[in-house]
Amino acid sequence: MSWAALTSGGKDSILSCQKAIDSGKDVRYLVTARPKNRDSYMFHSANLDIVPVIAKVAGIEYVEIATEGNKEEELKDLETGLAALDVEGVVAGAVASEYQAARVKAITDRLELELFTPLWHMDPEALLHEVAERLDARIIVTAAEGLDASFLGARFDDALIRRLKRIAATRRINIAGEGGEYESITLNAPFYSRPVTYATAHVRSENDRHELVLGGFA
Repeated sequence: MSWAALTSGGKDSILSCQKAIDSGKDVRYLVTARPKNRDSYMFHSANLDIVPVIAKVAGIEYVEIATEGNKEEELKDLETGLAALDVEGVVAGAVASEYQAARVKAITDRLELELFTPLWHMDPEALLHEVAERLDARIIVTAAEGLDASFLGARFDDALIRRLKRIAATRRINIAGEGGEYESITLNAPFYSRPVTYATAHVRSENDRHELVLGGFA
């Protein structure tokens, strides 16, 4: 039987998908919930156009679930979308968010599906080092004190991890971004047949939120 991997294209969900594949799971679907509400409690909204391209270069079927992104109602949309798939389980990139993990678990329980969360309660620094070693992942949104627009586009490597740790030493941030401090995008992973590229990039800033808007994914 096959599996569905929930992903926004970010580092955590892509690394979880990679770990699922490493463990021998047949990941047949990459599932993205696309919220109209940028402030969705459950789902990221930045640069989601990369996910169908990731699916293409990975040879995995892409499934998009439309949702208004309203609190709790968006969970019903996710459940309806997952119920339509012939799978035995769901892969999720949850690391520390009890809110997200509990709600995805409730959905998979109701649908009688297995849930695979290989990053759950992983040490944040160890997680970032594995991301740096295995993925080409970049920061695309910053939304926390101390994380300004200069972080946009930064690739996860030892230098970026040190920068994040310096910020965390003086400000209360989770270096893995689990408090919504930042969002990421993954341009390459072992299960991709080639890196994903983009043609355009510009920065959009609003109050303390900065986003690197990418386009022309291929």
